[in-house]
Amino acid sequence: MTLEDIPDIMIIEHESFTLPWSEEAFRNELTMNHFAKYLVMELDGKPIAYGGMWTIVDEAHITNIAVRTAHRGQGLGETLLLQLIQLAMEYRIERMTLEVRKSNLVAQALYSKLGFEPAGIRKGYYSDNQEDAIIMWYELPEQQLWEEEGSEEIDE
Repeated sequence: MTLEDIPDIMIIEHESFTLPWSEEAFRNELTMNHFAKYLVMELDGKPIAYGGMWTIVDEAHITNIAVRTAHRGQGLGETLLLQLIQLAMEYRIERMTLEVRKSNLVAQALYSKLGFEPAGIRKGYYSDNQEDAIIMWYELPEQQLWEEEGSEEIDE
């Protein structure tokens, strides 16, 4: 994601969330938060989906995954989540977490499908309606350094 993407990201944000982030929030994420990593999916040079996470030491917190209304149901959210997992592995992250609305069964199904497991509830987490959030965690697969770094095996 770049600063130039923000106007299109705001459209996605307003289509996707009852509590959308502001333009300023995204500007801060891209310019001031060195823990933030954001990916954008484009069609004809225009963002149609995005996902983000914060990487802190050995954990990643998924902040948002959103897809334009017209492009939902095509697996783009799953692709974004898989790309975030891949990026987390490149940063040698060991586990990932997120919060999801208790009522968002579609997102919960996606997260469960990819290995996220419920671990708790944040009561009244969402300020628009005091809805609870389900906290989910994912343990990334064990990684072998020599494979990641492209090192060759040494014959003894």
